[in-house]
Amino acid sequence: MDQSEENVEFPSCGEYFEAIQSKKKLPLSLQESLTAAFAQIPVSAFPEVPTGRVIEIPGDTSVLEAVRILAEHNIRAAPVLNPEPGAPADWQGRYLGVIDYSAVILWVLENAELASFALSAGSATAAGLGMGAVGAVGVAALGATGPAAVAGLTAAAVGAAVAGGLTAEKGVAKDGLSAADHLGEDFYKILLEQEPFKSTTVRSIVESYRWSPFVPITLNSSMLTVLLLLSKYRLRNVPVIDLDKPVIKNFITQTGVVKGLQQCKGRDWFDYISALPLSDLGLPFMLIDEVITVNSDDLILEAFKCMKDNKIGGVPVVEGPKRKLVGSVSIRDIRFLLLRPDLFSNFRQLTVIEFMKTLGSTLPDSGNNCLVRPPPTCAPDTSLGSVIDSIASRITHRIYVVDDDLEVVGVVTLRDVISCFIHEPPGYCDSLASAMEKVEDRGAGSVEKS
Repeated sequence: MDQSEENVEFPSCGEYFEAIQSKKKLPLSLQESLTAAFAQIPVSAFPEVPTGRVIEIPGDTSVLEAVRILAEHNIRAAPVLNPEPGAPADWQGRYLGVIDYSAVILWVLENAELASFALSAGSATAAGLGMGAVGAVGVAALGATGPAAVAGLTAAAVGAAVAGGLTAEKGVAKDGLSAADHLGEDFYKILLEQEPFKSTTVRSIVESYRWSPFVPITLNSSMLTVLLLLSKYRLRNVPVIDLDKPVIKNFITQTGVVKGLQQCKGRDWFDYISALPLSDLGLPFMLIDEVITVNSDDLILEAFKCMKDNKIGGVPVVEGPKRKLVGSVSIRDIRFLLLRPDLFSNFRQLTVIEFMKTLGSTLPDSGNNCLVRPPPTCAPDTSLGSVIDSIASRITHRIYVVDDDLEVVGVVTLRDVISCFIHEPPGYCDSLASAMEKVEDRGAGSVEKS
């Protein structure tokens, strides 16, 4: 997604937060007391990341190496360092943004299109995979932009094929999904071993496929601000900076906040709220026909495209007219396609269910059903506390609400859970919006509201 096509602004909350708040059956006095308490807790009091050090990735790192780093540290995202030697010493000059699996999905899908055209040309030389006609253009173009480079390289690939007396297959690669159906085993040879794909850097990904804004906050900001950013404003992570030392001191995620809430067991306010059934908290928020699913016989890249198009981090895998839940795939799973190409060489026939079975046969914690660990589920009358325990004990951002027949009837996300514990004070949104305008004026700034 090119920045020219996507206006990189602070996300709009829409009607989500207001709807959740209106459905919560909680005493207003309790919500106001909790909100006031969160407003008094400084961000500096939030636990540091498990390793005690925020993982940072240099901007000149290759995409494949960046995926290896994310997988090795079991994280979804990491801040990207500016590799320019003369960059300003402040934090705005130090960081380019955040790389995450969402951006990698966009890169894979759009470069699958390029790879398909290269293959359709019928010759590595004609398609310019080395330093030929397309290779020279591609190395320069992909290092600068995303979709624009895709369009340019596609035209160049077709031109090279025609010039070489070859006929490119008609109708191939209108998008990454249709392209994948034509790639076969050569997909990885092109995407991971040939130029310009092999040399694509994290910097180009961050600049071309920005999924969400880079919005750091300061150590003296309040936890209420963090909770609002992660729920109402839909951020998946919030970097914490020290203005005196231009480095990221902490990296607060939705998962980290929910695990922190879980540690509050035994406190009256938490025990009261967590004992309530989902329905008393307005959950699941989405209606049955609004839950986005993929079928088990869909191509795996179709599932990733679904996540990309809907800007969501995972989808349930269903079978049959009643949408019986048989598994799930998430943004994080893209790492298996890039790090284990030996398992997924036959892209033409790789369905979602075969993807899950192949992984399940090689992962030690997948159980005996030959699938990746089954997704967490709950019943419509499950308590919020049980949902928190289930999500916090696994690396997942959602739990699927199912009926007695395992039909998917809803979904509860980390964002939903966080929204249950906060109430926005009058006028707070205006102050936060004003801070966000300052962020936009500075390019990407910090929220200093306490």
